[in-house]
Formats: sequence, C-alpha cells, structure tokens
Amino acid sequence: STDYHRGHLAVLSVLTVVSDSGQSTWLAQFHFMRAASKIYYPIVIVSKQTDQIVALGCVFIEPKFLRGLGSVGHIEDTAVHKSQQGEKSELRIIQMLTGINANSECYKTILNCSDENIPFYEKCGFQKKENETLRDKRKLRVVYDSSWVVCAQAINK
Repeated sequence: STDYHRGHLAVLSVLTVVSDSGQSTWLAQFHFMRAASKIYYPIVIVSKQTDQIVALGCVFIEPKFLRGLGSVGHIEDTAVHKSQQGEKSELRIIQMLTGINANSECYKTILNCSDENIPFYEKCGFQKKENETLRDKRKLRVVYDSSWVVCAQAINK
C-alpha cells in the first residue's frame, strides 16, 4: 500500500499516458485488487538503494467454463523504469508472473504486446498466436434502440 509513494504510476507511464487521481483513489483501487487476492497478483521490484519501484507487472486469473472449469492467466502492465531497462528486470517480472500462473494451474497465459516487443516475449517462452482486436472506449458511440428492450423481454419470457 506504500507503492503510490514509491513511484508506481511513474513506472506505469513508460507504457501509456497515466493520470494521477490522487493517493486516496489509488489506495481504493489497491484495496479492491487486494480483496480479490485469488484473482489479482501484482508484482513490483523495489530498488534497495532508492526505495523506489523499478519494475512491475500484474497477472489476473480468469476462471473459465472451458477446459474442465480451468483458468487463464492474463499478464498485464509489465513495465520497467527507463533507468533500469536492459537490466533483466522485466524478465524477472515475467518469470514471477508465469510462475504464479503455473501454480494457479492456468491452462494458458495470455500477454498482449506491441509488435516490437514480440522478440523479447518469444525469448521468455511465449509464441505469437492469433490476433487481438480492440474497441477503444474513447471511440465508442452508444446508440440506444428501444427494440432491444422488447427483444430482451421476449427472450426472458
């Protein structure tokens, strides 16, 4: 719960734009994820010299109805502070997260990344497979049609 002051958001900012909603909001999200301790497994590496986060990642375990009620591990938000890139910190994070997946008996582990990062993840034992599609929230336009309600009511009868 002290990771907010250890630069958690600063390290995440190497991935994308990160907005800081303040410590209380960050703590609420932290406690939400901590309460779901069998689902979310965040990992951080903290520098002994600076007491700051230098690398981080998270895996969440998704229960499925497939494969005998198996689970899928999703590795998300792996990032390394710019000063530590190339020092094998991300490899250590990936090893820890895949270890959690193995201990959780996930039948597969999914990790989405940019094309430029595929060679790194292939060295970590991942293979490029299939494609990802994305619908960005910022580009969604919701159209309400009252016939949907009629349709849903008919289905529920």
